[in-house]
Amino acid sequence: MTDPRYTALVATLPSTVPFVGPETQERTRGAPFAARLGANENVFGPSPRAIAAMKRAVAGVWQYGDPENFDLKQALAAHYGIAAENVVVGEGIDGLLGYLVRLLVSPGDKVVTSRGAYPTFSYHVAGYGGELVTVPYRGDYEDPVALIEAAAEADAKLIYIANPDNPMGTHQPGSVMEAMIAAVPEGALLVLDEAYLEFAPADTAPPLDVANKRVIRLRTFSKAYGMAGARIGYALGEAGLIGAFDKVRNHFGVNRLAQAGALEALADQRYLEQTVANVAEARSRLETIATENGLTVVPSAANFVAIDCGQDGKFARRVLDGLIARGVFVRMPLVAPQDRCIRVSAGTPELVELFAAALPDALKEATE
Repeated sequence: MTDPRYTALVATLPSTVPFVGPETQERTRGAPFAARLGANENVFGPSPRAIAAMKRAVAGVWQYGDPENFDLKQALAAHYGIAAENVVVGEGIDGLLGYLVRLLVSPGDKVVTSRGAYPTFSYHVAGYGGELVTVPYRGDYEDPVALIEAAAEADAKLIYIANPDNPMGTHQPGSVMEAMIAAVPEGALLVLDEAYLEFAPADTAPPLDVANKRVIRLRTFSKAYGMAGARIGYALGEAGLIGAFDKVRNHFGVNRLAQAGALEALADQRYLEQTVANVAEARSRLETIATENGLTVVPSAANFVAIDCGQDGKFARRVLDGLIARGVFVRMPLVAPQDRCIRVSAGTPELVELFAAALPDALKEATE
């Protein structure tokens, strides 16, 4: 029996995923984590109204979800004061990134992103044969000017930037992003990932102009709305581009329970405000913990904090391993010099104190 006849492109790809999940690590270590603070999840969870809506929807789970996501699209359109034709719903930002790359990237097409930025985007580009052109961070910030310059030089089809950024948590003000959108080269599209926007200062987002063909905005219910496990996000953009998603998307990809939960989560803005306050409090406590241990933090506008371990990536990896050995799951950036940091998600006071208790011994062990 012969092997399946894989495409030439697939034959060149590694068998890997962008992230090793905490569940995989728990199986490897033979024990669960006491504090799950590494995946940028919102431990404060979804609105009680969203939970109740999903429970009510369980009895109807024998039915497919609405393939048009009609009710949610209408609600999002009303929320932003735009038309429903400017909204597409998908299986989280990750799913929408995959569809976007499928729509626009052929083998050999150039795509620009920051070196060490969110790896799932690069994963999709590689999967469709695109050629990545990477630009280094400027300090711990993505560099909008350098990204635009690289896109113009490479004749790139896509330019990806997250604001606020993952993995560093830094952000650019809306005025900078507005200038970046205006500078997008002819024939390119700016992919503006705003997954963490709700946690950021009010002036972070540039004005929403869904008639502008230069940019598509990606947002999610995974972070501030606490629904990462439901896998539901959305994109806002020009009607022609948004309509093109119907050519390639999985029309039954967003399940019925997720649609019901997202609809109620969006309606409960008071709960969202409380979550944002909880995250801000946790970030402040994480900064204090870092300071108490002689470390510094990178300014964060997200629901996590990058803590500078003060040395190189090898040292930060030893600190991370020490935390994991003590039952505290965290992650770290993958590319130097950002890999001098560990990245800790905002958690409940109890979970953050578990991190506080484990960090001194992990640092001491890493130094020995």
